[in-house]
Amino acid sequence: MVGILKRIFLVENMIPSSEVRGDLPSSKYIYTRALKVAWPSMVENVLTSLISSVDMMMVGTLGTAAIAAVGLTTQPRFILLAVIVALNAGVTAVVARRKGEQDRESANKTLRQCMIFSLCASLVLSFLGVTFAEDLMWFAGAKTDTIAEATMYFRILSMGLVFNALSLTINSAQRGAGNTLISMTTNVTANIVNVIFNYLLIGGNFGFPRLGVAGAAIASVFGFFVAFVMSVISLCKKDGFLSFYVKTNWLFDKHTVGSVYKVGSSAFIEQIFFRIGFFINARIIAELGTIAFATYQIGTQGMNLCFMVADGLSIGGSALVGQSLGAKRDDLAKIYANTMQRIAFCISFILFIIFFFGRYQLVMLFDKSPEVLESGATIMTMISVICFIQTSQVVVSGALRGAGDTKFTAKVSMLSTAIVRPLTTYLFCFPLGFEIIGSWISWFIDQCIRLTLNYWRFRKGEWSKIKV
Repeated sequence: MVGILKRIFLVENMIPSSEVRGDLPSSKYIYTRALKVAWPSMVENVLTSLISSVDMMMVGTLGTAAIAAVGLTTQPRFILLAVIVALNAGVTAVVARRKGEQDRESANKTLRQCMIFSLCASLVLSFLGVTFAEDLMWFAGAKTDTIAEATMYFRILSMGLVFNALSLTINSAQRGAGNTLISMTTNVTANIVNVIFNYLLIGGNFGFPRLGVAGAAIASVFGFFVAFVMSVISLCKKDGFLSFYVKTNWLFDKHTVGSVYKVGSSAFIEQIFFRIGFFINARIIAELGTIAFATYQIGTQGMNLCFMVADGLSIGGSALVGQSLGAKRDDLAKIYANTMQRIAFCISFILFIIFFFGRYQLVMLFDKSPEVLESGATIMTMISVICFIQTSQVVVSGALRGAGDTKFTAKVSMLSTAIVRPLTTYLFCFPLGFEIIGSWISWFIDQCIRLTLNYWRFRKGEWSKIKV
């Protein structure tokens, strides 16, 4: 048993000896550095997921329809943010590469030009979100019992989009530079502010007005603003790798924009297909009715926790892969990616125990109605298995993105998430009669396809030769 564990976890066994480019650090050093970079993002993401769940629990006190109304806004909002998320993928990859090259000036130039783009894009997106909120909610599958609250919630969130977008861009650059602790502090603080104002505004406590779903949206905007202020403050340190004190201009630079575009354009295509797939999927599930959609939203809270853990490891892996490639050590890039995979498996086992044995208790935190409880518990059981596949898939995808191989991940998202998943969701939910459970069978198939294709790409090793 000890021999098997050594073959799996020791650094020298992670890549063939023919691929080693220099002295390899010890396994202790590799795991320590990987966790040092990844743990702030993991903690940030897990706390964000837990706080999001608390947010949904608070909304759940308003009834099942309120849960469904808030859930309906998720995919339209992420579609609006697709261009920002794509931009940030480019920011992270380019800044990580410049960090590895020790090119501080170029890293700051990249951030500044992307901040300008993020500001302009978010102003336009905010206007669109506010203006067409009701139309988007009808299109998302809102019913007469959810349309008013869903529209109001989405419109208020859209008003705070500028603050949200700018903080996301700055934090993406900080992650690329390896400053994941800054991002963690920013987002955890913002989410705590969100929960506090949720308590004050949803139910009208301590003399504050009882605003219900609107109060939850206002609390989120307060959180966006706090994150924005803290992100800007993080750039005001003279000795920071990313800093306003670094002497470089804010003017358009073809080379800088080209580097971000090379990664970001493919990431944008990936995000569009990814979000369209999720949107169509949610639209199909909404046709099952308000109770079924609310149950689905409760399940996604559990799935989001798995994703957030994996995404935290993915962020750390992406930064280390980019920095290693910038330092001309593709062997270390592969080792760090493999290390994150092994950490992900260990954490997935813990999550399996939580979701499998605590399935009923977890659902009851959101809704205790019998029609939600039984199907919700079945979904949690499925999540306990899907978790292993999803965490591995997300970490591998992050390594590819960190290397700038976003074209391939975009193609995978187009095939699996935008085409296969909606089709299988419809097939299992309606013709085959699995109803809400069918959507989770589809989720399982989607994750298996993405893991298989992305892992095949990773094993080929072509991503390590991409220039950024």
